[in-house]
Amino acid sequence: MTQTVAPDPTNQGPVNLNETPHHRPGRLMAVSTRFALLGVWALLAIVYALVVPDTFLTAGAFKTIFGSQQALVFLTAGLLCTILVGEFVDMSVASNFGLAAILVTVLNVNHGWNVWLASLAAIVVSTLVGVVNGWLVVKLGVNTIVVTLGMGTFLLGIALWVSNLTPVSGLPESFQNIANTQVLGLPVSFFYGIALMLVFAYVLKFTPLGRNMRFVGENREVSRLAGVRVTWVRMGAFIAAGLIAGVGGVLTAAATGGFDPNVSQAYLLPMFAATFLGTAVIEPGRFNPIGTWIAVYFLATGVLGLQLMGATSWVTSVFYGGVLVVAVTLTTLLHARSRAR
Repeated sequence: MTQTVAPDPTNQGPVNLNETPHHRPGRLMAVSTRFALLGVWALLAIVYALVVPDTFLTAGAFKTIFGSQQALVFLTAGLLCTILVGEFVDMSVASNFGLAAILVTVLNVNHGWNVWLASLAAIVVSTLVGVVNGWLVVKLGVNTIVVTLGMGTFLLGIALWVSNLTPVSGLPESFQNIANTQVLGLPVSFFYGIALMLVFAYVLKFTPLGRNMRFVGENREVSRLAGVRVTWVRMGAFIAAGLIAGVGGVLTAAATGGFDPNVSQAYLLPMFAATFLGTAVIEPGRFNPIGTWIAVYFLATGVLGLQLMGATSWVTSVFYGGVLVVAVTLTTLLHARSRAR
């Protein structure tokens, strides 16, 4: 149908005469859905500010929220790589991350390797894990859950073995500065996370690779018929996930001066919760880096506020578990709604 456009007497541009007032509420609803989580985040912060102002409204609380989640940002970015191409459950990302963190520490502290060489070795190992995952899933057709769950358990065992079941620390202070140098009151690793997600978002939005990843995630067979190299896109996603996990693990080891290999499993639930909750913001119903970044810090705010209100340690599991259930439900509903349009 051809739209009728009339001159605008206010000189503010053409007016679409076919647009009726009932279209505006629909547009308003779309905008409110896109940014609803930001409103909930602001409301949550206001509630905590009113209930526990002496502890929540402090520089310490601000730094705890925004200065301690860089590991989760890298983990969710790694998970997004495989989710976007249709591999929804990569259970090995957290263990791969932990392996890189403990490898750089053990090689430097226990075996005397140069810390930069140890970092490179750790990142290479994590990337190779991504290659193996991709080969098993994409080339051999083994079920993703089976491969990544088994690989995650295997990597955890390797990490515990190389560390002799104990936390290892003692990385040089000069190396720790790559993660802990303060910029605008926050560790520089916070800005690494922002840069990572912005680059990721740019790739998805403005490059053929990003469009192909989305296309493959929606329908592999149609993508193949359209000329997309589906096998290489899927393989590349697993390799990129391993690389990002490795870099995140090295930066986390630098931030803490060492690593406890048991800690990596604690990231598993928050990683999935943030990634799925991210589909409720910016691009409702679609996995996206910016929404995931927002979700990471939304969750950090929620957990910290509850802890400041006196909640015991079990509240973290309850909060993340509940959010994951809600997030997956929202993802399903929003995705079904977007397909129905």
